[in-house]
Amino acid sequence: MVAADALDQQALEQPSLVELTTQRLRAEILSGALPPGARVVEEQLCRRYGISRGPLREALRLLAEQGLVEHLPRRGARVCDWSPTDIRQLFEIRHVLERHAVLSALPLASEDGDPLSPVRARLVAMRAAEERGDQLAKDDAHRAFHAAVVGLAGNRQLELTLAPILLKLQLPMAVNLRKEAELHTPDQGLARHAAILEALESDEPETVLDALDRHGELAYLPL
Repeated sequence: MVAADALDQQALEQPSLVELTTQRLRAEILSGALPPGARVVEEQLCRRYGISRGPLREALRLLAEQGLVEHLPRRGARVCDWSPTDIRQLFEIRHVLERHAVLSALPLASEDGDPLSPVRARLVAMRAAEERGDQLAKDDAHRAFHAAVVGLAGNRQLELTLAPILLKLQLPMAVNLRKEAELHTPDQGLARHAAILEALESDEPETVLDALDRHGELAYLPL
């Protein structure tokens, strides 16, 4: 009985074929191996991944929900290619939500420990991913960092509003970090986010708003 329970638990913990396919395809998109606008040819991916069309199509559906893939009538799927206007508008919305969250959250209550621990943890995760060369994990931690900043406000509706914006910004945010690392050093991106954390530690709204304004997220995007 114990052995059967252990096998059931192991089966539950193992990622499904759809999850593995989604992770692999998402990694190719965020790394630039499949650039914006590239066609997603099902036959080629099925052969390369050694899977059938069923798991691939479900993975494409999930990635479409994340704003990474779009389905074109009678032409299959392609990697989303956000226009410069779309990207600017999405970043503007994120910026507005972050500013509102900061103004709502400060001064931070400290009775229950360190209120900035979620933000610190995401920055640590970004550094760790950079050190081991895991760009996808760094992209995920980067997105989670901004979600944690908004989470300081303790406003669930604000967090729900931000979530789809961050999903749509996955690719532009990944491109920005990658270009910045190529032109300067990977530490540059980490330093920008450390500056936001340092500003939050001051507990002064104007200091934090200034750090967010100087964040420079669009600096390395071809807009």
